Amino acid sequence: MVFFIRTVLVLAVVSLLAGSILLVRNIENHLPPVSYNEFLQALDKNEIVEVHFKGNSISYRDTYGRKFSTFCPNVQAIVPELLKKGVVIHGQPNKPSPWWKLLYAGLPTLVILLAWYSLLKKPAKEDSDGFAKDKAVKFRMGEKPVTFRDVAGIPEVKDELLEIIDFLQKPKKYSRLGAIIPKGILFQGPPGTGKTLLARAIAGEAGVPFYSISGSDFVEMFVGVGASRVRELFREAKKNAPCIIFIDEIDAVGGHMGAGAGTGGQDERGQTLNALLVEMDGFSSEETIIVLAATNRPDILDPALLRPGRFDRQISILPPDVKGRLAILQVHARKVSLAKGVDLEKIARSTPGFTGAELAALVNEAAIFAGRQGKKEVDLKDFELAQDRIMMGVERKGLVIGEKDRKTLAYHEAGHALLAKFLPESDPVHKITIIPRGKALGYTKQLPMNDRHAYSKVYLRSRITMLLGGRAAEEICLNQQTTCSEDDFEHAVAIASKMVCRWGMDELIGPVSYSRLQDGFLGDQTTSLNYSEETARSIDREIKRLIDDCYQEALEILKREQDFLSYLAEILLINETLDAEEMEIIYDCALKRRKQQQNEGSEGRIDMTCNIGYPAATAHVLAQESNP
Repeated sequence: MVFFIRTVLVLAVVSLLAGSILLVRNIENHLPPVSYNEFLQALDKNEIVEVHFKGNSISYRDTYGRKFSTFCPNVQAIVPELLKKGVVIHGQPNKPSPWWKLLYAGLPTLVILLAWYSLLKKPAKEDSDGFAKDKAVKFRMGEKPVTFRDVAGIPEVKDELLEIIDFLQKPKKYSRLGAIIPKGILFQGPPGTGKTLLARAIAGEAGVPFYSISGSDFVEMFVGVGASRVRELFREAKKNAPCIIFIDEIDAVGGHMGAGAGTGGQDERGQTLNALLVEMDGFSSEETIIVLAATNRPDILDPALLRPGRFDRQISILPPDVKGRLAILQVHARKVSLAKGVDLEKIARSTPGFTGAELAALVNEAAIFAGRQGKKEVDLKDFELAQDRIMMGVERKGLVIGEKDRKTLAYHEAGHALLAKFLPESDPVHKITIIPRGKALGYTKQLPMNDRHAYSKVYLRSRITMLLGGRAAEEICLNQQTTCSEDDFEHAVAIASKMVCRWGMDELIGPVSYSRLQDGFLGDQTTSLNYSEETARSIDREIKRLIDDCYQEALEILKREQDFLSYLAEILLINETLDAEEMEIIYDCALKRRKQQQNEGSEGRIDMTCNIGYPAATAHVLAQESNP
């Protein structure tokens, strides 16, 4: 391709030079022009001796030997006058120069022949050698290197990789003792946990060249292309040793070579994988080349790729804990102007399960919200909005919801929040809202006090009961059933199924597991094991019984706290969003009203149905009532 482009450029330059020469010749042979009137006057005075016609252009010679040119609008009318005067007449058809004809006819043919010649003469090696060079991205020193200072939240992983950096900087320190550094390190974990960033940080700390390529870049339509790219990539890396090769999403090329290896796509992947295995085995003990790879599907990788001597170490990078999230937030917060009231530790506690990429997006979204409002600093409210934006989606301000639906949503979310307050081991309520965001028309946000790594049976039952609280509140207060509980039911059934089938938390089924969790990091993917139809019926009955028991518990609590439920839903209809402090104020008001009615001599429990309820009031009024 380069040869063809060079040839075309040479032809363009030659054509430009030839055209310039012809233009200069025409300029040199060009006669001084005169007007047609001057030509007629000279003809009347018999001063014209000879005339030369070329189309409508006239060149003539007068009696003084001078030559001029002019344009004749009507040649047929002037010819008889010239004959009367005895002027010698010459004629020539108005046709282009033969040189231009040759150029017009020969240039396209010459270009086609040169293109064909360049394709025939193009070396076959040029195709294969250019593949890896075109695909691989090389980060050199001096290109704003990433270091461990830019990576936070995974201290144990950083400690384990320090010896890799030490080996790249001081290889003789280990080789003189007979130690062989691991040739390959596999990073495995969910998306966004910082696998690629960690690989670049290793290269930045060691100060060595860093080659980055994706696993999908090895796979092309033609068989053999991927293997050629693998060989070229390692050949280039050996020239720049010590260095690091990073293969992102290696599962695209390193999957199991199963029974379908004869098909076209599988055959291409198989050859590419074989080339990768051969190159990793081909390292000598003196070559300081380390291969890093990242994947979120380690369960599908070929066992030959994971054996010792290739990818010797497998490091799991999981979402950080609260300390790790705080460290990550501090890294990204260095780039923005934070207000004095921003507590990054509180933000870290409110984001359980967030990965490093999500925390970076949280800080960026908060800065965007602050900039949109013209603020000079990012405050805590901006982080709240950014967190809602990431978790729930964009606020749907244009959605029009009728009063009946708003009332249903208010009682639905109030039911969730009330049960979250009274159920044992339940996470505290952080915020309740009926403002639509994303697919949700409203939501109740709970803020765990600490990160949970093991879930008790009591906590899981409380979670199921809380999910069923929305439907229970609708039935008690509004005497209706709506589709608002669809997502709640899905989550409740999923938790109940795991309790029965995976975690052995059912008395009848016992401590056995009838499903297996896959080893990937792309969501909760389970595989059901083989069991009899009788066992399947027993599992279905136990799941149904667990759901029914939790639903009955939800009904009992909501009926007992029906006045609080009514109060909470009515205030939610007015304010649309309540936080934990406002919810406590409403609860204190409900308790105070209940005690006042009991002191007035009422017998039994006051019937305060949700359909009648209390008069509409705001949180400000409730605060005044609770503090007389």
